[in-house]
Amino acid sequence: MSSKGGGTALTRRNYRLASDTDKPKATGIVNEKLLSDYLHHVFPCTKQTPAPAPRKPLGFQELGAHLERLLSEGEPAEESADQPLEGRLGPQPVVLDHTSGFEGLLFVDDDLLGVIGHSNFSSIRATTCVYKGKWAYEVLISSQGLMQIGWCTLNCRFNQEEGVGDTPDSYAYDGNRVRKWNVTTTNYGKSWAAGDIVSCLIDLDEGTITFCLNGQSLGTAFTSIKTGPGVAYFPAISLSFKESVAFNFGSRPLRYPSHGYLPLQNPPTADLVKAHKLLGYIKNVLSTSIDTQEERLLEMDCSSWRLHGEATVLITLAHIFNHFAPLMCKVYLVEDVLMNFLLGILEGGGSVDEHQLIQQLLDLFWLLMEDYEVNECLKQLMMSLLRAYRFSPIIPDLGFQIHYLRLTTAILHHEKSRKYLLNNFTFDVLRSVVFFYIKTPLRVKEAGLEELIPTTWWPTHFDKEGKDEREPKDESAEERLRRRAYERGCQRLKKRIEVVEELQVQILKLLLNNKDRTTGEASRYIFLNKFRKFLQENASNRGHPTALCPPEYMVCFLHRLITAVRASWDDGMRKSTSSIRSEEAYVPPQLFYNGKVDYFDLQRLGGLLSHLKKTLKDDLASKANIIIDPAEIQATSMDDLDEDEESGAAQRPFGAAAMGGALARPTWLSSPTLGRANRFLSTAAVSLMTPRRPLTQPEKVKVRTLAVEQRTEEDIEGSHGNDGLLLGRPLAEPNQPMADKSLLEIVDGIVMMYNLSVHQQLGKMVVVSDDVHEYAVALKDTEEKIARCPARRPDILDELQKSQKVFAEKLNHLCRRLAWINATIYSKEKMLDVYWLLCVCIRTIEHADNTGSLFAFAPEFYLSAAMNAYSALKNYFSPANSMEDLPGYEETLTQLAAILAKHFADPRIVGTDIKDSLMQALASYVCYPQSLRAVERIPEEQRVAMMRNLLAPYEQRPWAQTNWILVRLWRGCGFGYRYTRLPHLLKTKPEDANLPSLQKPCPSLLLQGHMAELLSVDKDMAASFLNSVLNQLNWAFSEFIGMIQEIQQAAERPERNFVDTRQLKVCATCFDLSVSLLRVLEMTVTLVPEIFLDWTRPSAELLLRRLAQLLNQVLNRVTAEKNLFDRVVNLRLPGLESVDHYPILVAVTGILVRILVDGDRQGISRAASVLLSDPCFQLHSIQHLLGEGGGDPSAVSATASRARPVVGSLGSGVAPVIPSAASVERKHFSLHAYTDYISEEEKQKVERMLAFLTEESKQAAASTAPTSEEDLCPICYAHSISAVFKPCSHKSCKACINQHLMNNKDCFFCKATITGVEDYSKPAAS
Repeated sequence: MSSKGGGTALTRRNYRLASDTDKPKATGIVNEKLLSDYLHHVFPCTKQTPAPAPRKPLGFQELGAHLERLLSEGEPAEESADQPLEGRLGPQPVVLDHTSGFEGLLFVDDDLLGVIGHSNFSSIRATTCVYKGKWAYEVLISSQGLMQIGWCTLNCRFNQEEGVGDTPDSYAYDGNRVRKWNVTTTNYGKSWAAGDIVSCLIDLDEGTITFCLNGQSLGTAFTSIKTGPGVAYFPAISLSFKESVAFNFGSRPLRYPSHGYLPLQNPPTADLVKAHKLLGYIKNVLSTSIDTQEERLLEMDCSSWRLHGEATVLITLAHIFNHFAPLMCKVYLVEDVLMNFLLGILEGGGSVDEHQLIQQLLDLFWLLMEDYEVNECLKQLMMSLLRAYRFSPIIPDLGFQIHYLRLTTAILHHEKSRKYLLNNFTFDVLRSVVFFYIKTPLRVKEAGLEELIPTTWWPTHFDKEGKDEREPKDESAEERLRRRAYERGCQRLKKRIEVVEELQVQILKLLLNNKDRTTGEASRYIFLNKFRKFLQENASNRGHPTALCPPEYMVCFLHRLITAVRASWDDGMRKSTSSIRSEEAYVPPQLFYNGKVDYFDLQRLGGLLSHLKKTLKDDLASKANIIIDPAEIQATSMDDLDEDEESGAAQRPFGAAAMGGALARPTWLSSPTLGRANRFLSTAAVSLMTPRRPLTQPEKVKVRTLAVEQRTEEDIEGSHGNDGLLLGRPLAEPNQPMADKSLLEIVDGIVMMYNLSVHQQLGKMVVVSDDVHEYAVALKDTEEKIARCPARRPDILDELQKSQKVFAEKLNHLCRRLAWINATIYSKEKMLDVYWLLCVCIRTIEHADNTGSLFAFAPEFYLSAAMNAYSALKNYFSPANSMEDLPGYEETLTQLAAILAKHFADPRIVGTDIKDSLMQALASYVCYPQSLRAVERIPEEQRVAMMRNLLAPYEQRPWAQTNWILVRLWRGCGFGYRYTRLPHLLKTKPEDANLPSLQKPCPSLLLQGHMAELLSVDKDMAASFLNSVLNQLNWAFSEFIGMIQEIQQAAERPERNFVDTRQLKVCATCFDLSVSLLRVLEMTVTLVPEIFLDWTRPSAELLLRRLAQLLNQVLNRVTAEKNLFDRVVNLRLPGLESVDHYPILVAVTGILVRILVDGDRQGISRAASVLLSDPCFQLHSIQHLLGEGGGDPSAVSATASRARPVVGSLGSGVAPVIPSAASVERKHFSLHAYTDYISEEEKQKVERMLAFLTEESKQAAASTAPTSEEDLCPICYAHSISAVFKPCSHKSCKACINQHLMNNKDCFFCKATITGVEDYSKPAAS
């Protein structure tokens, strides 16, 4: 009887009594006269009699017939009721034609009214057409993308490129592009947004088509449309991929009916009349009380009516409900009759708790209606409320939204109704999440924001890099007044939004009630299991975006859930004062491995769960007293998982798919209320099986799998020694009382939700703030141009003033919209929610870390959520709210710094993606002064360990991020390295001024000190680190040169060539890597010069020679006149903006200055001799740094050709791209030109270095006797022989043999194993 079957197949309860006199008076049955008066009062006759006739006595025996007679009055005859209306052809009810009337791939909802596009441009029409008269239907817009909605004839043939409006006999409105379509297109109407309702009206008598948006006519779109014999129009739509709508042809009351236009589907007129009559009778019962003492009827206020169990009242209501209950299973009647009646009860205002009548009515429903009837009625009622809430227009006081939320709250106050909806509706069909969403108005004027925020304001003062100055000192009095008026308007808006948010939180508090056990399991535990399924659906469908809960809904849901959970947590804490407060909440580590919580297939830090169970089963037994069931370990293989997925897929219900059922479709996809069937795949959660108690303590517990929906309250909360979710507490975890354990799982789910889609959405909404900034800069620039415009050019002035007006109007609109977004998404309260989430993640990671090897069980999303939440707080919530104002901000920053420093190289973490994320987060962290200071505040032991990990060799790991971190620690200390942006890019606008790479230098002397200490003490580590840096520099610069050769060759070809943008990006990346590697070498040379200059250290001489060789190569390639590098830099290709002389030459200069000027005498002498002895050394390259050495072109070209013959082989110029004159007149690079970047002291050092090298090279040239070819190294033919190998006695220079021995121990000539190398000097006699 309680199943949802067809109502006609089930017998109804019979409430008729054989005789009312059979019951004693004590039961509440009143005497016949009073009863007759009562029934006549409740069921008054509507027919007017010509003369007053005596009223027949009415009792319960006659009531059935009397009621039938009353309901049949005014009913239309059957023939007239079924007769089709003229001008319409097709079946009733009207639905979408999913059998033949479509083109492309579509998902159609189960009710055949909702549709979602699943191919490029899909089209579908309805089953009913019209050829005469005036008709209307409504379309509920679920997504605001590309769609064409309107009418078409049967002759229209659509394809993946052409849809409704693209053929002669089809007409459409497109609110995405704000146009109308009928083969050609013109501007029409307004832009639509998700949550809008489009009314499509056709007048076939006049031959016109009109569209309305939210009840406001957009004007006649088409006139003189084709009509006549054989022409009939179907409702139709074409929509692009992932766009979704729902149609209302009349199955529900039209939201915006138009006078004179009929819905395509007949309204249930007879049933409506009956329902309104029966509702009137119910109201009569509610407003009438029987005074048995005085034997009279009393009028009373409906709101004070209570269900006291009087037999007279109950039997009367039973007769009414005998007819009323079946009607309440029909959506049209529920929406038009019942919902409006219930809303009317709440119209008086006051809190929802004051209106007990709704609770009494719901009790009545459960008492007098069949289970399947009340279930269907509640379902349709909630669906109607959801539709009404989502598709109500935004007005300043949000009155519609508040109205519908109040009724939802009142219904959920009823325990039995709440549990039914939780069990069968709330998360199974995902629709309840809509209730927690507050949509953002796209059309500010219609939303009434102009009245609410009459004055707008935007920043007008910007620094050199385009950033807002938060408190400009020169703000005028007028600007200050405008800003304060705008802030007051924002506060007014925020207060109104807070009313809606409070109602939404109340709904969640009702769903989190864990005390309502009178009708079975408490609401919270039903909610918990459904919430977990909801998370699984969204986590497992990440590759199929149409199957996910929209992220904008998820954001609002997350904030309301945090508020409700924290309130419930603190309520529970009041009963147990020793338990931790919600401010200190965290998720205990045992949840990650005791199997009580299902994490689906989400990645753990240590890899797959099945692998961890096998490898860490001994640690689980020793640290957490948990034994994994051996059968479970054996069963959890990849094959089993695949089989589970297949069987789960086979059980998914199929929707009515437009392509003939070929694909399974979640039924919620197209529904404007986001309803979908339950597609939960049963995967393993784990329950407990307590074996016989062993003889020894502590007791070990064996675990086995259990599906989520099978968990009970005891499995979650525990009892009598069972720890529930907290089973398996590790020894390192404090035994601290926690709040209700069920809340821990919800907190865990909140973190997962944030990671799934909330963070991404927070980043998306920042674009409005960015737009305000861009328009404000553009407006200020336009105003400055107007001020400078000469009076003789009124034409220019006119254009500038037009631009000024456009920018100002756009700013007014965006500022009001930004006020809404700041109130709903980026308010101070929302920021505190995200901050609380960050703290939860940090504490959870710290507690999990304390468990040692069991840390591997922690899900990856905790680390991701921590990093993302910090990023959101820093980048998304400012400048409206500052992170510095958060409580305990500095301590939290330090805790996060410790996590990043410790875990970016943690061997317990195996996932490459999460490792990269940690490295990138640490790299970003050291770019900002506050977060860098936080890194410096972590314990010294952790700092040193972090630097040791950063100094590991750059091999077999993602070294580029590591190198970037070291560079940031140095930036601000290096030679000419105090810039934020490169000099040649200053005039260009940065894409994003908040990028870490564009932050002002903030070097860390403390961490530099740790690096210096580590490299000076650990000689082997220093040698391997620097060798790897030099290897990577050699690779990066060689790749760069190879790529710019290809780019230059492409530019020289006479035909038009396009260089691949990806190639340009890789080329720029190789250049940036080369510069950053040079900066790390500069840092090392400055901090620990002895690594290169103290030749008592192993590899010191080799490292210095390799360094000199690379520096000379870089200088020669970059400084040769009119060479390859010059030409490519002059092309100024998009993507190669960062490639310029300055960054790379200044980095090389910094290294040379450090070893040739700033060192001790012995070190300088060694460095000079090695540099000068390198065959690639050219004094001209050093002179080039100061703009010297350009006087002798022949010498220059000779030097260039000797140094790099490849340049000579290239073409003589790039005539099509660069005018030859520009090449001739281009000035030499000179450090003297960068006075803002290079200090006078630095210039003097370069001049001293040049003078020193000039003198040294002259002396070297004078003292070096001509060397015979026999005395030259047979490997490089550049240096004299200076080393002899043992035992084979072959000879070479030291540089060659040292470099060879780095990779190979065999002799270069005879392949004998070299055991030693000795100095060699030529005998004097020779």
